[in-house]
Amino acid sequence: MVKQAPYGAWESPITVDMVAASDGRPGFLGVIGGELWWTEPRPSEGGRRALIRRREDGTTESVLPAPWNVRSRVHEYGGHPWAGAIGGHGPLVVFTHFADQRLYAFEPDSGRDPRPLTPVGTVPSGMRWCEPLIMEEFGEVWAVLEEFTGEGPTDVRRLLAAVPLDGSASEDRSEIRELTDDSYRFLTGPKVSHSGTALAWIAWNHPHMPWDETELRYAEIGGEGDLGGHSTVAGSGGESIAQVEWTRDDTLIFAGDRTGWWNLHWVDPYSADSGTIHSAEAEFAGPMWTLGMPWFQILASGDIATVHGAGESRLGVFDAWERKVDPVEGPWTDWAAGICAVGDKVYGLAASPSTGYEVVEVDTVKGTAKVIAAAHEDHVDPGYYPVPEHRTFEGPDGREIHAHVYAPRNPDHEGPQGEKPPYVVWVHGGPTSHVRAVLDMELAYFTSRGIGVVEVNYGGSTGYGREYRERLRERWGEVDVEDCAAVARALAAEGTADPARLAIRGGSAGGWTAAASLTSSAAQGVYACAVVKYPILDLSGWTGNDTHDFESQYVYSLVGPPEVLEERSVERSPVHHAENIEVPFILLQGLEDEICPPTQAEKLLARVAGQDVPHAYRTYEGEQHGFRQDSTIIDAVLAEHALYAQVFAFAGPEHELELKP
Repeated sequence: MVKQAPYGAWESPITVDMVAASDGRPGFLGVIGGELWWTEPRPSEGGRRALIRRREDGTTESVLPAPWNVRSRVHEYGGHPWAGAIGGHGPLVVFTHFADQRLYAFEPDSGRDPRPLTPVGTVPSGMRWCEPLIMEEFGEVWAVLEEFTGEGPTDVRRLLAAVPLDGSASEDRSEIRELTDDSYRFLTGPKVSHSGTALAWIAWNHPHMPWDETELRYAEIGGEGDLGGHSTVAGSGGESIAQVEWTRDDTLIFAGDRTGWWNLHWVDPYSADSGTIHSAEAEFAGPMWTLGMPWFQILASGDIATVHGAGESRLGVFDAWERKVDPVEGPWTDWAAGICAVGDKVYGLAASPSTGYEVVEVDTVKGTAKVIAAAHEDHVDPGYYPVPEHRTFEGPDGREIHAHVYAPRNPDHEGPQGEKPPYVVWVHGGPTSHVRAVLDMELAYFTSRGIGVVEVNYGGSTGYGREYRERLRERWGEVDVEDCAAVARALAAEGTADPARLAIRGGSAGGWTAAASLTSSAAQGVYACAVVKYPILDLSGWTGNDTHDFESQYVYSLVGPPEVLEERSVERSPVHHAENIEVPFILLQGLEDEICPPTQAEKLLARVAGQDVPHAYRTYEGEQHGFRQDSTIIDAVLAEHALYAQVFAFAGPEHELELKP
């Protein structure tokens, strides 16, 4: 029998322990011999990432016990942290260990422990590696090297380097061969041609981010593994190239946005001839926040498996003869970047509004798709899961705003007659990113208790072409705030949400928007409270050595060049308008965050001191940017729930949250 109860106070079987256990997803798939390998999160083991092996008989195992943590810190966001080949004792794996960022070699069938291949940096974790590639013909591993030359986060150089597999460089930096110089500030991992005679990679420099402008670089591989004939064969001039792969005839296929969308193109690096493979108003790539996450793979047939779409990302196969994309059928509505291919089989991560990300195998010849690992399990009745409604709202000047609306859903409860539910605007990070309409147990935790959620892909989000992405250029703190407020107001005006019980929450760049929404006149009076997680709060304090190198000049495109940055920072930053905050808020911060350090949150706390605004500040030891430990995730969710209960006046969790003025 359905019970009537106040929105927010519904009883739900979705617990915070379920939320913590479901945090994160598999990633960084690859194949060694006939086996599929990947990494998986372990929130209950300190948030480490385990390396998983799927044997040919279908059984899976974690091959490295805690505390081994297969995770790279290059750019702080990391990237593909391992590579594999068949060695003398079965699989040979080379991986980056998070704690010291050294490369290690490991043969799981040999009975021996991992052995280091690279030395410790001159500063802690000061030599970082990403996208390793085992080059057996040279007895080396080639990878991106990020080497810190001083104590500051921008005292760094990056290049492609070769590391001996025999371990001779484990104590001796001079044994590492530098394949490129450090004339480019950023670069991706090496891609070797099928003939073994050429190398390709992507590079870019400050002040560009990889979605602004990059270059496709090419070099010839000499007989001793040296590189020559370096040149740029595509990109620059305002084009973002997000991925490159080699065909069997040594042509380069790349995803570039010269058409206004990340579409597929080709270039012959020897003749410089080039052309478009497939042009469509759809993205065939995305923002390169992490390295080594491919959106497309070339199959043995010559066809191209591709994760693509506008708003949502589906898997399809571009038929090289018919010149069209055939969709892969299945129950999944979203495919993540990071697919890999062996022959004509594709492996990837797929999810839907009722399932989390699963490891899926697609046989493109037979036209079949099946889950082979990390299969979703329902620990509660799916009737408690929220159902997304994809909507387009109208923003200022009539611009479109894309969003996913999740109404409260619980088969056992309904709200009182005439009562409208509270709604929370969830703001994604980035900001050059987007949110996907797939099962999120944290979101389900709230909607199953009677709290609605709307996820906003505000102007500046990816997935809708470059023009939509560029809406935020020099207008961060304006367009994002306006778009979120427009969606919130629309939900209230149409009677979907209670206008007196609207909240906003976000982390990282989403934390910036959440906080700015409390201080900006564009959203004044819209929200009754806010949850701000590991945020940016002072724009002028988020450049140079005040953040990490990768994003140290990001604000120049988001806010404006150095000559106007200070003025606009004062105009838009929450720390400069703390007197405008009139509603309760909580700040949640990891103490080891190098991207948005605690000093950002502390500046705002100093400004609101004595203003009689109820707030709380919770910090978490051992957490970096984003929360990975189960204890942190549980506390953060309960603190958020407790805030809503206090502000919206319903029965909340038995969790201590003292809001102090």
